[in-house]
Amino acid sequence: MAAENKDEGAAASFGFSDVPKAEKARLVRGVFESVAGRYDLMNDAMSAGLHRVWKDIAVARLNPQPGETILDVAGGTGDLGRRMTKRVGEIQKRRGGADAAILEIDVNAAMLAAGLQRGDGEGLHWVSGDAEQLPLPDRMADAYIISFGIRNCTDIPAVLADAKRVLKRGGRFLCLEFSRLAIGALEPVYDAYSFHAIPALGKLLANDRESYQYLVESIRRFPDQERFAAMMREAGFSRVEFRNLAGGVCALHWGWAI
Repeated sequence: MAAENKDEGAAASFGFSDVPKAEKARLVRGVFESVAGRYDLMNDAMSAGLHRVWKDIAVARLNPQPGETILDVAGGTGDLGRRMTKRVGEIQKRRGGADAAILEIDVNAAMLAAGLQRGDGEGLHWVSGDAEQLPLPDRMADAYIISFGIRNCTDIPAVLADAKRVLKRGGRFLCLEFSRLAIGALEPVYDAYSFHAIPALGKLLANDRESYQYLVESIRRFPDQERFAAMMREAGFSRVEFRNLAGGVCALHWGWAI
């Protein structure tokens, strides 16, 4: 989990609450242990199924290639990694090349176990690791993607710094995350769905209203698009850009480690 040398007295957000940094990792682990078995169903509920389209867009932007080493950090059950494996396979059919090494990295053992139990993760490498301090050498990856995971991390700047550390020069970083609506008039409808419908679905589908309530609140505490882009630049990424999806419900950020 979180590195031991962090300032344990400092505060971190856990939904709308502020908790000691040392506590957030434990609390988030509890949430994902609770939802692991229904994680993909949870994503359908939170995004009305749109997460599937957003992930396809993210993989197209990442453009995984044969022979590359790609990190899917906070990869959960490997949904994104399976998409990358399929895309690389399609390229190999056209022009050959070595398999890509796609590492599914997550700090939560229950999430990794749920991914393995799906039984369709051929070609994926499952790794237990904290996004804030990956158990990997410097400059070893061609690409790094984190999808709907960074907002759950205790120290976002630490995640970005470590992402830059493990990327090769010219390596590409992508982050897919729930964000801020760009169309203000839709906020009342979005808020009603987020704060009422999603927790109710959590209760109905998983008998777990509290975990889904946290996940909704965590979206509101995550930096908006411009601020997160600035954080990426502060971490040393170059040519940082972002694209709003579904009017800003979700955003895809990308940049290069130069």
